[in-house]
Amino acid sequence: MAPVSISPLYSTAATTHGGRDGRVKSEDGVLDLPLAMPKQLGGPGGAVTNPEQLFAAGYSACFESALRLVARMQGKSLGSDVGVRATVTIGKTPDGGFGLAVELQGILPGIPKDEAEKLLHAAHEVCPYSKATRGNIDVKISVAG
Repeated sequence: MAPVSISPLYSTAATTHGGRDGRVKSEDGVLDLPLAMPKQLGGPGGAVTNPEQLFAAGYSACFESALRLVARMQGKSLGSDVGVRATVTIGKTPDGGFGLAVELQGILPGIPKDEAEKLLHAAHEVCPYSKATRGNIDVKISVAG
């Protein structure tokens, strides 16, 4: 599949020094965090973040915005209690390398499960993170509860 051409609306940058055991800082300094390898991957863990947490945060925020967009386009209103939980997993691939998988769980209280599933799948079609990952990593969509 050929890359999608875009008309830029916003760009940002972050720089990491020290890799998974370093520090990441956005160009504007708003994001400035220490990084550490999780214990499960042989690192020290602790009260610091890692690339998988940052990816989960970005994907869940973007996906919830896409969810709200498709709901609005369908004339539906979503309350403030609606959310998206992104679980990012890193693991070994058959070739001995590493790969990612994501589970997106929609938190849609008061919305029938079949309707919630339809909204989540519609959001998956428009979310930029979903478009970027499609065909590259496993992404599972489900309704929490």
